[in-house]
Amino acid sequence: MRKRTIRKAAWGIALWLCATLANAAAMAVSIDWVTVGLPGNAADPQTGDGAVDYTYRISKYEVTNSQYAEFLNAVAVLDDSNGLYNTQMATDARAGITRTGSAGSYSYSVIVGRELMPVNYVSFWDALRFANWLHNGQLSGAQDSTTTEDGAYTITAQGVADNSILRNAGARIVLPGFDEWYKAAYHNALGIQATDWYGYPTGTETQPTCSSPSSAPNLANCGNAVRDVTPAGSYTGSGSPWGTFDQAGNVWEWSEAISASGAGREIRGGAFTGGGMGVGFELSDVPSNETVVEGFRLVMIPEPSTGLLVALGLIGLGRMRRR
Repeated sequence: MRKRTIRKAAWGIALWLCATLANAAAMAVSIDWVTVGLPGNAADPQTGDGAVDYTYRISKYEVTNSQYAEFLNAVAVLDDSNGLYNTQMATDARAGITRTGSAGSYSYSVIVGRELMPVNYVSFWDALRFANWLHNGQLSGAQDSTTTEDGAYTITAQGVADNSILRNAGARIVLPGFDEWYKAAYHNALGIQATDWYGYPTGTETQPTCSSPSSAPNLANCGNAVRDVTPAGSYTGSGSPWGTFDQAGNVWEWSEAISASGAGREIRGGAFTGGGMGVGFELSDVPSNETVVEGFRLVMIPEPSTGLLVALGLIGLGRMRRR
């Protein structure tokens, strides 16, 4: 009897896992995740940042034009009530998404050749809504609580006005918290010493050289060397110790961290126009701003009960750090 019960339980788990994977395969947007382990690491002694007491996953690349266009075609066809599309995505040659049609029948397309470049002209609130959409299963429809306005984050007019929105309990796909972003960029993934930290997101103590894409080490899209964004992962020899790309340069990345003034959200990593890639460089911006040099990446968090998926390496744990 006991063996039969175990077999039935195992069969049920297998069916559930197959259904979960099939549903994931059918979704329009697939994120390439990397696991950030060594939970319980000490903070970087230079800054006091980067201590994370859990394993989590972070997107290997910044969210791309192609992924964001799928999002728009799911939730901004009838009406773009929250302004998820900025017309400069089409008019600025350094962006990459066009819109045709009119309210009720909008259609969004990626400009040929710019599919894998990071989406820009996105605000902090746009990034939260993209995270909500993924959290909610990439549903199509109006921008409401089932798609963009609730889920990982509960977005309200008052919360936006106060700049007070934080991730909800049970959130699965979110923007990086400050320490999550910091650890993925600068921490020594080899774990020789838990307090080992690098100065730049390319696994070095030397500032990356601003250059065109190459497989050489310690390079980045910065300092206007290219004068444009570059496709995700173009600097193949310059990943972070954990295996992320473009945490140095390309576009500034929104984080959840509220600025010291309370009016902004912190952005990290520098952009193609300048520097700001080192551990000690912090910058914030008004969360409603949408510029050519700002984009984002994501973090994945599992539900506490999904130990099987964690064991299989499908998802990782995470939590919020309040600043």
